[in-house]
Amino acid sequence: MAPFQTTVTIRQENVQNLGQDVADVQILPDEDNWAENTTAITGNTSERSESMEDLEKWTNEENSFNVTCTRHISTTFTNIVVISGFFSPLIMVILPKLGLFSDAFATLPIQEKLVYASCNIECKGHLLGIAFKVTLFGIGNWAIFLRPRKAVMPRLLTFQTGVVTLSLLCLCTYWLFYIVQITEGAKTAVVGDLVEYKSLVTYAENLINSLLFIHFIAVILLEILHLKPTYYLKVIRSPDGVSRSYAIGELSIQRASIWILEKYYTEFPVYNPYLERLPVSKSSKKHSSNFKFYDVDENIANTSSDQTNRLGGGSDRAILAAQARRRDSSHNERFYEEHEYERRVKKRKARLITAAEEAFAHIQRVNSETGLAANQNPLDPMEAAQSVFPSMARALQKYLRITRQQPQHSVESILERLAHCLAQDATPKAFLEPFFNTKPVLSNEKERQRTYQHWALVCEGELPSRNITNGCEFQLRQGEIALLCSVYTLPYFYLTEQIALPKSNKFFIKFNSETPL
Repeated sequence: MAPFQTTVTIRQENVQNLGQDVADVQILPDEDNWAENTTAITGNTSERSESMEDLEKWTNEENSFNVTCTRHISTTFTNIVVISGFFSPLIMVILPKLGLFSDAFATLPIQEKLVYASCNIECKGHLLGIAFKVTLFGIGNWAIFLRPRKAVMPRLLTFQTGVVTLSLLCLCTYWLFYIVQITEGAKTAVVGDLVEYKSLVTYAENLINSLLFIHFIAVILLEILHLKPTYYLKVIRSPDGVSRSYAIGELSIQRASIWILEKYYTEFPVYNPYLERLPVSKSSKKHSSNFKFYDVDENIANTSSDQTNRLGGGSDRAILAAQARRRDSSHNERFYEEHEYERRVKKRKARLITAAEEAFAHIQRVNSETGLAANQNPLDPMEAAQSVFPSMARALQKYLRITRQQPQHSVESILERLAHCLAQDATPKAFLEPFFNTKPVLSNEKERQRTYQHWALVCEGELPSRNITNGCEFQLRQGEIALLCSVYTLPYFYLTEQIALPKSNKFFIKFNSETPL
């Protein structure tokens, strides 16, 4: 990849991983000509060529409906059970007061009806307890189940499904006995076993107590269990090989994948595919090979005309020997190319820092006490940024070109950041920080603009709903980026105590004739 090359071919996998599409991406668009020189852009003539923006738009349109349906379907059942558990104790207390079961006690005397509807001090205390418990239950369920979810997973969460199923079973059982107790109360009234209102209040309180205990189990399984470090997790990003290591607790594979992606977007550097091949310097171009090879089927291997006349019949052997020597010295060439690239980057970085400091030196904040001269007009931060930006535009463009960061920064975003730094009295190095530091991934403007990030979870031989175990391996893929994850159990630590004896801290000096002591 030459230093001023502007077209690169990238492979982009579709969402279902059924095939691959080829997309030609332009590194330098026309509108980014904000320095003195101009870059020509080649057009795409292939019928299969598509821009990256069109490909992402097609992918988003195809999967937006599926993602939305999956998100709503997976949460609807949970929300129904949680809301039913919140209102069930209140409904059990309110229904007798509304006269919904008045037909069942129509044959009872008035005195017995009054006994049924009475609520003494103990009953009112139970009602007050139900009110506080229902409030706490609602807050806890909102924190665990009803908050907006940050991710859509391919499988059901085992622990969450078990807790919701247990809650549903508890609600159905309590409602069944509640209806039977109300309807059968009038039949047993003749023998003096009348169901009183305070008994129904106690029954509703028992229901909310059971739901609170189930919610306590949900907190342990979903929020506390994974906090204790149990496994060592290593994440390697392909193809650039950036790796990170973390300590993780008991989680399923799909929940661990979401946890890894959160770490990835906040701790990994931005992946730049254009840096996979180092730019070729001008000196390397001069020492490149002059041999020219043609189609193998034609059995022709020609050099330039003067070399052919000199080498004659032995030209083929000379060419092969030269290529063999070139292969043997490829590691040396790579070493010098990397060294030369680092030198050029440091040189252009120093020029950019100097240009930024000189540009910032021309800006002076207006002091309200000193005022302005009669022939001066104050500028707002954006106008000031537009005035000083041309003085460092060329140095910035050269640095972005050699570091292949031009697709990540537009002129508008650079001007907005410059105006913001001027308004906040920031230093030149604070303005240049996004260009020197590529961490984290979310610092990239294009990544922040996406409504959701689609990743494919690949785990061979394991279900995503199962917990991670020692030796478990899985992948997370998005296009050409793959996160290779390996899980290992943390060692068992056996700690013993040793007492330091006071006599062990005594020393003596051994003299030697050959030493200065």
